[in-house]
Amino acid sequence: MSDPQAVRDAFDMLLAGNRRFVAGVPEHPNQDAARRSEVAPEQKPFAVVFGCSDSRLAAEVIFDRGLGDLFVVRTAGHVTGSEVLGSIEYGVSVLGCPLVVVLGHDSCGAVAAARAAVTDGVSVQGFVRDVVERVTPSVLAAQAAGRTGDADFIAEHVRHTVDLLLERSGVVADAVAAGRAAVAGLSYRLTEGTAHLVTERGLTAAAAGQVGA
Repeated sequence: MSDPQAVRDAFDMLLAGNRRFVAGVPEHPNQDAARRSEVAPEQKPFAVVFGCSDSRLAAEVIFDRGLGDLFVVRTAGHVTGSEVLGSIEYGVSVLGCPLVVVLGHDSCGAVAAARAAVTDGVSVQGFVRDVVERVTPSVLAAQAAGRTGDADFIAEHVRHTVDLLLERSGVVADAVAAGRAAVAGLSYRLTEGTAHLVTERGLTAAAAGQVGA
């Protein structure tokens, strides 16, 4: 059963929280003892946030949310693997989250490392190499399109991650197709604190459904 209102409300709540954070007037909702007791028996988050592990990218802070609001999955460079896909699918199919956010950011070390590997042949060791290799297709795609700025690489990697998520996860793709969920790719700016929409799947349909209701 589709629920475009829930999809749009979830996205609007995230944007509203980010605006409060940027303005320096956070409300810190759902962070008190009462909320802790309320969500102890079960969780009902309104969004899955799949973002980079960067310490400056704490979802509950930059979106001004609290306990039980966000189901957060993080890896360096928001690279996807089976564990990530399973976690996101859990958020959508089991917890019923109507929104999945892919959250990238400027000055991303993983993207910078992939760029250095492509342009300068700089190599890394250990499992970090696996992270870099998963980001490399995004760097190559941006270069092929003539987009060579830092923001271009970041945006391309967000788009690539959204596309990959929908290609590899039938659960998420089906939820989006049915109108039960949407996927939004956001890019966060560290200095300003702002999160900007890069790409989306299902948000436009949700907005159209809301207007036509």
